[in-house]
Amino acid sequence: MLSIIVPLFNEQDNVKKLHQEIMEALKDFSEPFEIIFINDGSTDDTLQNCLELKPLKIINFRRNFGQTASLDAGIKEAKGEILITLDGDLQNDPKDIPRLIKKLKKEKLDIVSGWRRHRKDSLGKVFISKGAETIRKYLINDGIHDSGCTLKAYRRECFENIDLMGEMHRFIPATLAIHGFKVGELEVNHRPRLHGETKYNYKRTVKGFLDMLGVWFWMKYAGRPLHLFGGLGFFSFLFGSFFLIGLFVARFFYDFSLSNKIWPLLAIFLILIGIQLFVSGLMADILIKGYYKGRHMNYTIEKIVER
Repeated sequence: MLSIIVPLFNEQDNVKKLHQEIMEALKDFSEPFEIIFINDGSTDDTLQNCLELKPLKIINFRRNFGQTASLDAGIKEAKGEILITLDGDLQNDPKDIPRLIKKLKKEKLDIVSGWRRHRKDSLGKVFISKGAETIRKYLINDGIHDSGCTLKAYRRECFENIDLMGEMHRFIPATLAIHGFKVGELEVNHRPRLHGETKYNYKRTVKGFLDMLGVWFWMKYAGRPLHLFGGLGFFSFLFGSFFLIGLFVARFFYDFSLSNKIWPLLAIFLILIGIQLFVSGLMADILIKGYYKGRHMNYTIEKIVER
């Protein structure tokens, strides 16, 4: 079975045409499918327009919780073995859905991410997205060009032990790559927005950047936070200690006056920061080990073969 998952927020003028295009794209699909629309606290007639459509499953939020929460709710409700996600603003083209599924099966991938190579967005939005992609490639480098494209195909097992939070929908490929899933990419059609307003603003940009740092930390140091915090703490402590020793030598052997200097306080500050970072690393290490102990494993098993 195939599940089509679409988060919606104030898309009253788009939902009927989107549903029609999805049905048209899947008219030759030989297996059963379901369409799930998540109404993310819309304040217009999005919900009313959805109620006029069928076949359709609607998840209605009490208020706006964001795109990541909508996708998480849709994924948890979905019954399909293959999950397709796309935006509700008609900029993603449902005609690309069969192509995503074909690539997923043919190349035996776990996720195929859409690549909006020729974007039909405003210059400001494209500029911000390009900057974010540059930073993302430097920090996490998940091997794809366009992590922000919602149009993606997943195998169901990708989400068996993963909960989406914050603005993490942009970094699903990186998150899955951490767990050992195979990620691919396919160039898809991107269309200009005809109705409604874009939901992207500076707040989402800031939240996305913070979540990017979270993914970077999880990729690099999730199983060994002491290496990060302890390493920083060690160098801070070491530098502060040598600095303090140097000041001690300068004062007592070279009669260097420190009475009106800030350097001793700076050296002590670096030593204290080093100790604090090291202790924070120890505490984070204990918390991470407790987290993995509760889950009984810190790795993903691809298969178990019985002969």
